[in-house]
Amino acid sequence: MRTVVALMLREMSTTYGRSPGGYLWAILEPVGGIAMMTLVFSLAFRSPALGVNFPIFYATGIVPFMLFNNMTTKLAQSLTFSKALLAYPNVTFADALIARFLVNLITQLMVGYVIFIGIMTLFETRTRPDLVTIVECYLMVSVLAVGVGTMNCYLFNAYPAWQRTWSILTRPLFIISCIFFLYETIPQPYRDYLWWNPMVHVVGLMRRGFYPSYDAPYVSFVYVFALGGGLFLAGLLMLRKHHKDILYN
Repeated sequence: MRTVVALMLREMSTTYGRSPGGYLWAILEPVGGIAMMTLVFSLAFRSPALGVNFPIFYATGIVPFMLFNNMTTKLAQSLTFSKALLAYPNVTFADALIARFLVNLITQLMVGYVIFIGIMTLFETRTRPDLVTIVECYLMVSVLAVGVGTMNCYLFNAYPAWQRTWSILTRPLFIISCIFFLYETIPQPYRDYLWWNPMVHVVGLMRRGFYPSYDAPYVSFVYVFALGGGLFLAGLLMLRKHHKDILYN
């Protein structure tokens, strides 16, 4: 536990303590994206695809997406970030993964809280947040992010070309995760193809948590948890077997 806490403090001071503004930038980035999309789409449409308020509609898509994106990136770089410390026998690769996961989860929870409370304070959103559903969404995206991040932690180090390949493959993810639109508005057969994107389920569940009238029947807990859990176990087994080769090569 002391090792994990020490790594967490190092992560916090290195990532946020050395830059002007620190944690403020973690909030300003999604706020800027929400503000820009609100401005652009409010000029073209009278109302968002769901509800009456543009900022809350886009926030329910951007906040979970940024949690997934940031956490997977940070976890994938865990061995590289703590490589010097992993030479000590008391520090394991699991400690590095846990520390980065906890720091970034706490940070993104804080960011989401500030954004949602801020929007609901400033605007008449006509939403009724369901805390249980919102917690389920955060749990879902956390499991997915841990799975993808742990697997990529192995793949990025074992196969350096995969890091660039992953970056190219995931560039369209922001567009095809139903942040700008609703899943139901996609025509067939593309809707069926889009179902396999796990972030579609995460965003749909978050919107179910804010909009009582939005049921999102396409959301599958089994699919997302199985995918995230399977990738996590596979990545953990590969790291346990090969992390020393990765560190010392």
